[in-house]
Amino acid sequence: MDTVSRTATGAPQPRTPRPRADALRNRERIVTAAREMFVEFGPDVPLDEVARRAGVGNATLYRNFPDRAALVHEVVLAVTSRTTDRAEEAVAAEADPFAALSRFVHAAADERIGALCPMLSGGFDKDHPELLAERRRLEEAVEGLVSRAMSAGRLRTDIAVGDVLVALSQLTRPLPGIGCLDIDRFTHRHLQLFLDGLQAPARSELPGTAATLEDLRRRP
Repeated sequence: MDTVSRTATGAPQPRTPRPRADALRNRERIVTAAREMFVEFGPDVPLDEVARRAGVGNATLYRNFPDRAALVHEVVLAVTSRTTDRAEEAVAAEADPFAALSRFVHAAADERIGALCPMLSGGFDKDHPELLAERRRLEEAVEGLVSRAMSAGRLRTDIAVGDVLVALSQLTRPLPGIGCLDIDRFTHRHLQLFLDGLQAPARSELPGTAATLEDLRRRP
C-alpha cells in the first residue's frame, strides 16, 4: 500500500500515520484507569498511580496526556459521551418512559458518572467547545427521559433534571480517599431505592426547590 498521497500538482505528500492498535489500547487503558481512580480518590490522584493501574509506564501516560489537565479533559469527555449513549439506548430499548429512565440511571452508574463530580472545579478548560457540545448532548438526552416519564404520569412532578443528575453522581461514588471502596456492591440497590422514590404518585412533599440544569451550571 502506498505510504504517500499526492497534492493537486501531483507532488507526493506524506500521509499522517494512523495510531497503532497497541497505542490506542494503551490510551483507552489509561482513560479507564483514570476514570476509576478519580471516582475512588478524587482528581488529584498521583498520575504514576494511574499509569500503574493502567499497566503502562509513566512515559506512555505522558506521551498520551502531557499534563493532568489533558487527562481530566479526556476522562470528562469520555464519561459524558458514553453516558449520553446509554441514555439514547435506554429510549430505544424501553417503551415505558419510567423504565427507560430507570435503565439509564443504572447504566450511567456503570459508566462511573460520579467521576465527573469532583472534576468540575478542577484546573482544566470546562468551557472547551468539545466538552460543551457533549454536555449539551447529555443534558438534552436526560431532559428528554425526564420529560417523557413526567408527561406519562410515571414521574413525580416536583423534581427536575438536576435532581436526577445530583443524586446519580452522589450515589455512585465513595467519599474520596476513604476505605469503603466496595461501594459498588450497594450502588444499584441504593439507586433502585432512589428510583422508587421518583415514581408518581409522590408519597411525600420534598423540601426546598427542584434542582435545575441552571442550578448545576452556576459557579460560586
